[in-house]
Amino acid sequence: MTNPLKGARAALLTAAGLALAVGGPALAHHSFSMFDNEHQTKIEGTVTQFEWTNPHVYIQLTVAESGGASRKYTVECANPGILNRVGWKFNVVKPGDKLKLVVAPLRDNPTAGGLLHEMVLPDGRVLSNGGFAGAATVHF
Repeated sequence: MTNPLKGARAALLTAAGLALAVGGPALAHHSFSMFDNEHQTKIEGTVTQFEWTNPHVYIQLTVAESGGASRKYTVECANPGILNRVGWKFNVVKPGDKLKLVVAPLRDNPTAGGLLHEMVLPDGRVLSNGGFAGAATVHF
């Protein structure tokens, strides 16, 4: 005689495994509606940290304001795989680099961060975010 609970337990474990395998990556993605792509902004700043990590690369900057004050700014970029395909390398940005960026600012706090559209490196090279954020409409 077969145990009906054994089959039910196996089916439940299989379903749970599939849900984790399929649902995990979907939960990791987020919407980009937090960025205001209609009002792109130019910023210039000095890199304090560069994080070449998945799922997104981040650039931390200190941006000078009028009157001598400065503010911290966090710029989100595509993932390393996408950035590699458009010419980025893990060491393309270093702390101390002075960058010019075009970003889509955060909707709720535009002076705290944004989504990268275009970056001008200290040597004049221009790098995009790999089509990840759309084409920049504001250029330096």
